Amino acid sequence: MADPQAGPMERFAQTGEAIRGTPSKLEKTRLLGEYFAGLDLPSLPLAAIFFTARPFADRDQRKLNLGYAVIRNAVCAVAGVDDDALGEAYLRHSDVGDVIEEVLAGHTHPRPTGLRDVEAVFARIYAERTVRKKTEALIELLDRLTPLEAKYIGKILTGDLRIGLRAGLVEEGIARAAGAPAQDVAWASMLTGDLGEVALLARRGALRQAQLHLMHPLQFMLASPEEDAEAIMRRVGGEAWVEDKYDGIRGQLHKEGSRVILYSRDLNEVTSAFPEVVEAGQRVPHDVLLDGELLAFKDGSVRPFFELQHRLGRKVVSAQLLGEVPVSFVAFDLLYLDGQTLLQEPLRERRRLLEGLELPPPFMLAHLIRARSAQELDEVFNAARARNNEGLMVKGPNTPYTPGRRGLGWLKLKKALATLDVVVTGVEWGHGKRRQVLSDYTFAVYDEGSGRLVNIGKAYSGLTDAEIASMTEYFKSITLKDYGRFRLVQPEVVLEVAFDAIMESGRHNSGYALRFPRIKRIRSDKTAREIDTLDSVARLHRSFTRERVQLVEPAQPSADGEPVPSGS
Repeated sequence: MADPQAGPMERFAQTGEAIRGTPSKLEKTRLLGEYFAGLDLPSLPLAAIFFTARPFADRDQRKLNLGYAVIRNAVCAVAGVDDDALGEAYLRHSDVGDVIEEVLAGHTHPRPTGLRDVEAVFARIYAERTVRKKTEALIELLDRLTPLEAKYIGKILTGDLRIGLRAGLVEEGIARAAGAPAQDVAWASMLTGDLGEVALLARRGALRQAQLHLMHPLQFMLASPEEDAEAIMRRVGGEAWVEDKYDGIRGQLHKEGSRVILYSRDLNEVTSAFPEVVEAGQRVPHDVLLDGELLAFKDGSVRPFFELQHRLGRKVVSAQLLGEVPVSFVAFDLLYLDGQTLLQEPLRERRRLLEGLELPPPFMLAHLIRARSAQELDEVFNAARARNNEGLMVKGPNTPYTPGRRGLGWLKLKKALATLDVVVTGVEWGHGKRRQVLSDYTFAVYDEGSGRLVNIGKAYSGLTDAEIASMTEYFKSITLKDYGRFRLVQPEVVLEVAFDAIMESGRHNSGYALRFPRIKRIRSDKTAREIDTLDSVARLHRSFTRERVQLVEPAQPSADGEPVPSGS
C-alpha cells in the first residue's frame, strides 16, 4: 500500500503498483477505496480521472493529442539517451511506463509534486500550440518526478495504465471509499461523464443529485460481436429488433433551444463539419439528445465511408463539398427529451418517442425489422449481405441504454465477413511497387486477463496507396525499434480488419490467427483503449467451430527471423 508519508504523486504511483501486483478485482477495489478515502477534496477528483488513464474527464473536450514522438523526445532529453536505448528498453518491457521508469533512473531531480501540479502541466501542454513548447513542458514535469512517478505520467499520456484496472473498478473504488452503493456511482458516472465529479458527489453523499446535462458528450452504448443467430435470440429474449450496421460515423446530437452540437464516437465535437445537420436540428421543436450515424447519402443511397472522410476535421465546409458529399443523420435512439432522461426507459419506449419527433430532412430513422426466430434473423442477415452490408445491429426491445458499456443488450451479427477492431504493433516494408512504404501491418487485440496486447494477425491489403504513404510517415514517427525490414511501433493506430474465419494457431501469442485478414479501414475515431478483446475473439472462434467450418491455415508470409513483439 502507499506510504502515508510519501508525496501526493508518489502515493498515486505506489497505489498503482499495488493494484498492478494483485490479480484479484476485490483487492484492487479495496486498494483504490483506501486510497480515495485518504485524499483531500482537491486531489480526489484528479486521482479518480487519472486512474482511468486520462489527463481530463471523459466529457472534457480538451485532448492532449500528444504523439509518441513528443514523449520519446522528452524522455530521451531528461535521461540523456538516444532513440535506440529507448527501443531496447521497450523490447524488455513492452510497456511505455516501464520503459520510462528504467530509462529515467538516476537522471531526474525529484521534488514533492501534487496531483494539481500534474493537472496544471497537462493543461499547459494542451494550451501550447507548438511541439517544441509541449515537449519542454513535459520535460519539466518528468525532471521533477521520481522514475516511478514519471512511469505513471507516461501511462496516463498513452491512455493505458496496464495494471488490470478498468473504469468499472474505479467506480467500485469510489463507492467503497464513500460507503455508497456501487450502482449509484455507476449511474452518476453514466450521466455526468466525469468520474472526478462523481467522486466528489459520493464523498458528499449526493450521488442521487447527478443529472444528465446537454452540451457535453455522453459515452456511447456499445455492442458485443456475435456469430450465432440462435445465441442472439436467447440473449434478446425471443424478439430481436434489427437494424443495418451502417458504414458511417457514430454521432451524438445535442439540441437545446437553438443551440446544436454534434459529437463523434471519440467524444470530440464535429459540429462544424456537418452544417446541414445542425441547421435541420435547429428546426426540431424539442430539446433532445439523439444517438445515430452520420452517413454520406446521395441520390437515395448510402455512399462509401471514404467519401464521408472528406468532411471530417473541417471548420468550414464549402458549398461545393456540401453538394458533392451530402450528409444524413440516421437516428436510432433518443436519450433525452425536453428535460426527461430516457436512459432507463426500454428501447421500445425510446423508439416510440423518437418516431413521434417527426425529424426533418436530412434526418432519417434507422430502418427497423423485427425477428422472432433464428431463421428469421438469418434471413434478415442474408438480405443485408445482398445489400453489401457486412452485418446487422441486433437489439433487445426491452433493454435500457447503458453508456460506455459493451453488454449483451446490443449485439453485432457478423458472419463470414466478420471484422475486429485491432491496434497495429509492428509494420514492415512492402514488396514490389510498395517496397518504399510500410504496407504490412502486424496487429493485436487486448487480453483483459493479462492486461497486455496480444498479436493475432498481419494484413497488407485494403488501404489505398495514398493512405499507405501517409501512414508510412506516421509509423516512422512512432517507431520504437527499427530492425530493418520490420519496425516495432507504439500501439496507437486502430484498424478495422475483416476476415473469413478464426483459427487456433501458435503463430501469434494470442493463440489465434485470422483467415485472409484485410484492412477494412483506419479507425481514427477510436483509441487503443477501444479495440476488441481476446475474449471476443475466443467467442467468435467458438461460433465458427459450432458451424463446423473446416479450414486449413493458409501458407502466408511470416516474419520468421524478424523480431515480432510478444507483448504488444
